[in-house]
Amino acid sequence: MTDIPVIRHLGLSAYEPTWRAMQAFTAARQSSTPDEIWFVEHPPVFTLGLNASREHVLSPGDIPVVQIDRGGQVTYHGPGQLVVYPLIELRRRGLNVRELVVALENAVIAYAAELGVTAHGSREAPGVYVDGAKLASVGLRIRRGASYHGLALNVSLDLSPFERINVCGHRGLTVTRLADHAARFADLGGPGTAGAAGTTAVGAAAKELTPHLLRHLKFATEGVNFAPSDSALAYSAINTDLQAVNSR
Repeated sequence: MTDIPVIRHLGLSAYEPTWRAMQAFTAARQSSTPDEIWFVEHPPVFTLGLNASREHVLSPGDIPVVQIDRGGQVTYHGPGQLVVYPLIELRRRGLNVRELVVALENAVIAYAAELGVTAHGSREAPGVYVDGAKLASVGLRIRRGASYHGLALNVSLDLSPFERINVCGHRGLTVTRLADHAARFADLGGPGTAGAAGTTAVGAAAKELTPHLLRHLKFATEGVNFAPSDSALAYSAINTDLQAVNSR
């Protein structure tokens, strides 16, 4: 079995079908099933963790609220945010749940450092922070020893919907995004906008975050070419749509 996961770039995909596809993948996986990492953007949606309190949803307005089966409280997903779903078998990777959370956080911290941004994690409130504002959130579900749900990294999204919730259940917690700290993401434009080279901010972040994710999740990286490409990435990333995922 290869020690490089299948990597899927799903583009802009509705939240609930993606969630159901993760559940189905996890329920059907066997000991020989390769691990996968999915990169996706979602249309605007608030998601509530399994035991979350709806009192933290202050004023959702026209943005749907979906109760799901991950840990944690309420968060927001929308275009311009990179969502990463690591569908991995923890024992195979030599990780426990706490170590998986830290690995995801550390991948973002290392990527931020590469961009010249100082970020840090927090044991009291999992996630990644810059000057006290939340840059990335982590929420997971473990079933049959395998993970789904994952990481949400704010890249270039409109942050105003976060004002409608107590972010991750914390009153007064502010949020930030890469575009506010790394000029190159601001230059790439907002959600759905491609820069001069035809690359979106979220697409660039997905490609550049990948080697950090692989290292911190203990996947092999030797000999892997991480250079961006207009075709499938050299490490066998599979560009697919959600219909292909659901047809597994």
